Amino acid sequence: MKALPTEAQLIAGPDGAIELLIDAPEAPRGIALVCHPHPLFGGANTNKVAHTLARTLRDLGYVALRPNFRGVGKSEGTHDNGGAETEDMLAVLDWAHARWNLDAYRPTVLAGFSFGAFVQTRVAKRLSDAGQAAKRLILVGTAAGFVEGARQYATEAVSPDSLVIHGSKDETVPLANVLAWAEPLDVPVVVVPGADHFFHGRLHCLKDIINRSSCECH
Repeated sequence: MKALPTEAQLIAGPDGAIELLIDAPEAPRGIALVCHPHPLFGGANTNKVAHTLARTLRDLGYVALRPNFRGVGKSEGTHDNGGAETEDMLAVLDWAHARWNLDAYRPTVLAGFSFGAFVQTRVAKRLSDAGQAAKRLILVGTAAGFVEGARQYATEAVSPDSLVIHGSKDETVPLANVLAWAEPLDVPVVVVPGADHFFHGRLHCLKDIINRSSCECH
């Protein structure tokens, strides 16, 4: 599937501009929103995991949007521990569906890494509550439970068909945290042996897992 050049865009958000990177195929089948790791710890939309997610989803036929969270790059607003960030992401989705004229069926994939995965669980809940449930949820290195140096994450419940990927040697969010969150939800967790939080040397595993997943985000 032929891809268009990566596009940079500024759009209006609830509290100012939101900066986006857009990776799109020529004939998109839907929208994929990709969220980066914690903005107070160096997270940005150029993060390698977020980049891998975006390019993988673009190659599956989705317009992949990588916004910078508020306070990062040209995105305006103040960090809000996931609250205002959720509103920003919903605004990005509304803008994207209007631009690509996909409102009739709104096929949406939500993907996130670390803090971005935590935010996406909140976005998924809001969409579901509004009767516009996302087609797929892909969570990598999900911030859940107590994360040293950050805070306690009350990560939202997700559906059992969510794709949750975690490294066995994650030093930032212990695997045990994610297993404790996933267990009562009956959500399987795909564990990548030897992978740290940032999947150094194993980014290809993320792409392969997403491509081989049962729904393949189609």
